[in-house]
Amino acid sequence: MARTKEFDENEVLNKAVDLFWLKGYNGTSMQDLVDGLGISRSSLYDTYGDKYNLFIKALECYRCTASTKITHIISRNQPAKETIKQILEFITDELLGDSNRKGCFMVNAEVEVAPHDPLVKEMVCQNDQQVEDMFYQVIKKGQDDKEIAYTQDARALARSISNTVKGMQVTAKSTSEKAVFNDIIRLTMNMLG
Repeated sequence: MARTKEFDENEVLNKAVDLFWLKGYNGTSMQDLVDGLGISRSSLYDTYGDKYNLFIKALECYRCTASTKITHIISRNQPAKETIKQILEFITDELLGDSNRKGCFMVNAEVEVAPHDPLVKEMVCQNDQQVEDMFYQVIKKGQDDKEIAYTQDARALARSISNTVKGMQVTAKSTSEKAVFNDIIRLTMNMLG
């Protein structure tokens, strides 16, 4: 007869996100996971397989959570420029509100793991495309509403803003100076006309 799990899998997965995000994949040992997740080694293996599979699940969990928050801002159905500004301000607040200066879990995985792991590389590329597509839809709407000029290609603008966001996520690992991020947001918004 199978034993029932005595822990909440989503809660444990969220703890794994925090742990991998803080220490990285290579910096997180199995003992770190056992201690940090509060479950036995056998429960960890039975539920998540191994450290790598848990990392993949944690990365996907992070991606879904971050995507949901940005989608919520977009769904407010406000002017395009205001939507983009709110997304950039939200990202800045999230980054600067983190006393550990972890940056972005997805970007960290891109730098640490993706160069050597095709699955993580694919996840990062899918995430990048999703972020770019979100910005593209907002910019295209802004162009259709004549709020954003057609002087720049909507896809190129979306790629540029997505790249700016990645830069912000890396910059947050070394500075918490809000003025730096305010300048980045202001110049990004100026690019939209």
